[in-house]
Amino acid sequence: VQLQASGGGLVQAGGSLRLSCASSGRTFSSYSMGWFRQAPGKEREFVAGIKWGGSGTYYADFVKGRFTISRDNAKNTVYLQMNSLKPEDTAVYHCAASSRAITTTMRSEGTYDYWGQGTQVTVSS
Repeated sequence: VQLQASGGGLVQAGGSLRLSCASSGRTFSSYSMGWFRQAPGKEREFVAGIKWGGSGTYYADFVKGRFTISRDNAKNTVYLQMNSLKPEDTAVYHCAASSRAITTTMRSEGTYDYWGQGTQVTVSS
């Protein structure tokens, strides 16, 4: 499975961006997907995740109500709609895929088997 993230950029605080992550695999629909981010000098952290069937979505507390994760299995793509962006959202955002994630492990990096290269999101104040 190869993942290609895109959609990052520079935006003012309060603005919006939509990230996309396209998969080359034929079995995309069988993978749970996650978005993680890493800011300079910080650990990588979980942002949002979605189960393989799209029935379950999971969010970090700091993005609840602002970000929405979704997927289009026909297009082998997962999205992260980011609204009301804040300067502290500035980071490199990575998408990841897991064939074995369960509810209790969706937020764990170790659950994910495949990672995209990341896309930079910069939010100016």
